[in-house]
Amino acid sequence: MEVLTEPEWRARTEAHEARVDAATAAHLRRRQDGRKHPVEDFLFTYYSFKPGQLRRWHPGAGTALQGDAPHLKWRFYRVDAGRVGVDVDAFLEARGDTVRFVRELVSRTASRPGRFGCFGLHEWAMVYRLDQSDVRHSDWPLRLGQEGTDAVVESHQVACSHFDAYRFFTPDASPRNALAPTRASQAAYEQPGCLHAGMDLYKWAHKLVPAVSSDLVMDCFELAREIRELDMRAAPYDLRELGYAPVPIETAEGKAVYVAKQRAFAERGHVLRERLITACDKIMQSAREST
Repeated sequence: MEVLTEPEWRARTEAHEARVDAATAAHLRRRQDGRKHPVEDFLFTYYSFKPGQLRRWHPGAGTALQGDAPHLKWRFYRVDAGRVGVDVDAFLEARGDTVRFVRELVSRTASRPGRFGCFGLHEWAMVYRLDQSDVRHSDWPLRLGQEGTDAVVESHQVACSHFDAYRFFTPDASPRNALAPTRASQAAYEQPGCLHAGMDLYKWAHKLVPAVSSDLVMDCFELAREIRELDMRAAPYDLRELGYAPVPIETAEGKAVYVAKQRAFAERGHVLRERLITACDKIMQSAREST
């Protein structure tokens, strides 16, 4: 058990709040003004963790706080020997299935070799043969137009392994996918080269709050944010007005750029997966030690 003095955990809290404030300030300003951003809003609209939740600092299971910690008023905390820490027994009682699911999914994903031949075609399949008014980001034009976009899909083998991307394929695009991932087969299909699997590390981390540390959650958030930028730069939309130069995956040069970045993200994702696995094991070990 790591024990933090009040000055220590207050310093960590302040550092975390500053980190989150820097990461969320632009989104909060846009939200106040009623403006949308097709790239940067994704982590706040697709995922369920709100900026205010992200801003709360949590030490994670296995760390206790001395002094007047506000955490005692928060769910899944308790006092033990005069120190405040995560109540892992209560957490596991409420979310034990989630801990076990996340550990299995993340560990099975980490055990597989990455596949790097998808070229981000999932975003193209989401607009395949759609009227512009039906396109998700309809305020932004398709870089190659609808016919050109459709031609890219038709000239490639689409092989999306991520169910939560595949489920947004248009009806005409779904049969073109070489794979048929489902929610039930998620753990059997996910692989570390997938950009969406990398972004989802943020989802799995925040679902384990407060039993995982806020440092891990934010490291996953920052990776997801960078991945999202590549995801949309390689998408069919023309976002140059927002400062996003396209990665033209319809060309050999664009494919090479995409794969190089994809491999780098997979390496960073591997480190975070290992940390998530360790965090899950620590939660379950802490519960065993308390019995």
